[in-house]
Amino acid sequence: MPELPEVETVRRSLIDKIVGHRIRSLRVGDFPGVLGDERVEDVLARVNGRAVQSIRRRAKYLLIDLDDGTAIVVHLRMTGRLSAVPREEPPLRFEHLAIEFDNGLDLRFSDQRKFGRVIHVHGDDIVRLDQRLGREPLERGFSAAWLEERLRRRPGKIKVVLLDQALIGGLGNIYVDESLFRAGIHPERRANSLTSEEVRRLHRLIRAVLRAAVEGRGTTFSTFEDASGNRGGYGGELLVYGRGGKAPCPRCGTPLERTVVGGRGTSFCPRCQPLGEPIAASGPGDTD
Repeated sequence: MPELPEVETVRRSLIDKIVGHRIRSLRVGDFPGVLGDERVEDVLARVNGRAVQSIRRRAKYLLIDLDDGTAIVVHLRMTGRLSAVPREEPPLRFEHLAIEFDNGLDLRFSDQRKFGRVIHVHGDDIVRLDQRLGREPLERGFSAAWLEERLRRRPGKIKVVLLDQALIGGLGNIYVDESLFRAGIHPERRANSLTSEEVRRLHRLIRAVLRAAVEGRGTTFSTFEDASGNRGGYGGELLVYGRGGKAPCPRCGTPLERTVVGGRGTSFCPRCQPLGEPIAASGPGDTD
């Protein structure tokens, strides 16, 4: 599933293509559910002629702000893709929606699994979405002190806690595994058992991993591409994600292990990330 770096990459790739341009029409394919419970004609009546003022990201959501205070909210889910292409291009594979703009481009949404949604919402809905999502991990409010205070209240497994979108908005399976490995913290440690030093290290490395992944334009395993069709470039920098049971630890050479935490496949090093007493982390990827 696209996480913060991938959604941010899509956002940046769309800015010079649709910001300032007006919606001329929209087309829906054989899956009208892409618009949620809305009828195509109702959505078209509201957005037709509206201009895009800005494009924002909130956690794993993309918000396309229109000039009447409403927004088109896109949730890519597992296999959703946004592509900005010339109108004369043939339909994309698994294409469900095309928003036509006055500059001759279509913003097309394709999704093999049909889990993603493109929803037109009003201002109150935007506020409610913002309120149910946690802090942005790359913004100033996400401090080590704030994280330590929140983790102190959580007896659950640290990986499960970090994946809670109501606590931290945008973190997902890839970057949680990578951050925990770099911080030397076992994914099944109780969140409230982390020392102050461990929390500070984890906080620093979450931000470092996310910044590097944004700079690398995200991670592509199968379907992720930005709006211009470019694949993410960060995959080669991953140290443990998806490598459990397949490769040695890049730090100590111990075989990486794979387990399931909170229903999510999880890779870790049993030596560098012990479940017992905390140890100091060192090695590749441990700098901000």
